[in-house]
Amino acid sequence: MSPQPQSEHAAAPLAGRTILMSGGSRGIGLAIALAAAAQGANVALMAKTGTAHASLEGTVHTAAERIREAGGRALPIVGDVRNDDDVAGAVGAAVAEFGGIDAVVNNASAIDLSTTDDVSMKRFDLMQDINVRGTFLLSKLSLGALRLSANPHILTLSPPLNLDPKWAGAHLAYTMAKYGMSLTTLGLAEELRADGIAVNSLWPATLIDTAAIRNMPGGETLVRAARSPRIVADAAVAILARPSAECTGNFLTDEEVLRAEGVEDLSGYGLGAAEGELLPDIFLPDRA
Repeated sequence: MSPQPQSEHAAAPLAGRTILMSGGSRGIGLAIALAAAAQGANVALMAKTGTAHASLEGTVHTAAERIREAGGRALPIVGDVRNDDDVAGAVGAAVAEFGGIDAVVNNASAIDLSTTDDVSMKRFDLMQDINVRGTFLLSKLSLGALRLSANPHILTLSPPLNLDPKWAGAHLAYTMAKYGMSLTTLGLAEELRADGIAVNSLWPATLIDTAAIRNMPGGETLVRAARSPRIVADAAVAILARPSAECTGNFLTDEEVLRAEGVEDLSGYGLGAAEGELLPDIFLPDRA
């Protein structure tokens, strides 16, 4: 387990614990990093964006600055989850900087909702490489460090394995890539059960305001029926604080996690739409 320095966050479940995250320079990943940092966590952030990009907000370095401002320690790592050496280097750097790894968050993901006719094989390969291979690789190379933690977790941002043909028929290439991440959760949870490493997936119950959504056709309209990334972040932090031996093999939504934590009023996460006007995220059954 990572060293546990005494601090103002000493009573917080994640104080002094180390999270290694893929992606996270913006969006949901950054929100999770900031929520963990507010509890005094160490966050090693591996992301491709090392310098400012014309169409993307934030870099791994600006994210690190915000993590420190939120109360955590940060290690920015410029790297690509598709590259074996980059991932191995990120694991090594996190251990060297913070003394260990307590949680891996597989956040990096590519999205393309094109039909089979329209999706290019370049985009197909990108989604498979980032979503599936990247999740598997980061998890695999972190296992040695996780086995030394007192409360080890792997948390992947992927949906429940909903085999309703609706989802494969709507965007087969993307569905295959996201379900590949979820299959990694399913398999690793069983494989690592005896090691006490918790492996879970988390998915938003509703649409979340992200750059990916805003960049879609009609995106500015869509986000009006979305929630803030903070709801996923608060749910992620709650999962990572749970005893690993008692919480593994789950496909959770942000709503159910927070309600289990006693949070009944979720209206504060909205962006103006009434609860009944929120759009459900994909891969989930229709909301009651």
